[in-house]
Amino acid sequence: MEAIYREQIVPALTGSAYCRFAYTTRTFSEQNALYAQGRTKLFDSAGNRIGIVTKAKGGQSLHNYGLSLDIVLINGTSASWDTVKDFDKDGKSDWLEVADIFESNGWEWGGSWNSFKDYPHFQKVFGYSWQQLLAKYNSKDFIPGTTFVNI
Repeated sequence: MEAIYREQIVPALTGSAYCRFAYTTRTFSEQNALYAQGRTKLFDSAGNRIGIVTKAKGGQSLHNYGLSLDIVLINGTSASWDTVKDFDKDGKSDWLEVADIFESNGWEWGGSWNSFKDYPHFQKVFGYSWQQLLAKYNSKDFIPGTTFVNI
């Protein structure tokens, strides 16, 4: 992962923006809190209506198994989820440059999904479904000394 970032993503983004990993591994509790947004948790702390941000409950997300990450572009001091902005003015959106790099390295991009588009999301499943990973988790098939499933 470090090589992809240093050798491909950093050189591709030559303008004012750079890529950061916003979410990597999440606990089942953290995933359930995200799942509640827009369903049972309808308003943020300022009273603004919030929408659904994920279709996955705890155990159903590859974030729970350390097999996915979400990105954000940082432009100066501001976070950007603008998928069309070309900060480095090379004729291609910076977001799509990063997506292409991940995909060329065998990662699946949530922006390519047919139904629920998840543009910040990238995952590498190694042939496993979330159901198989959850079964491994429930049977405590972990990497020795950890609580990460053995794949």
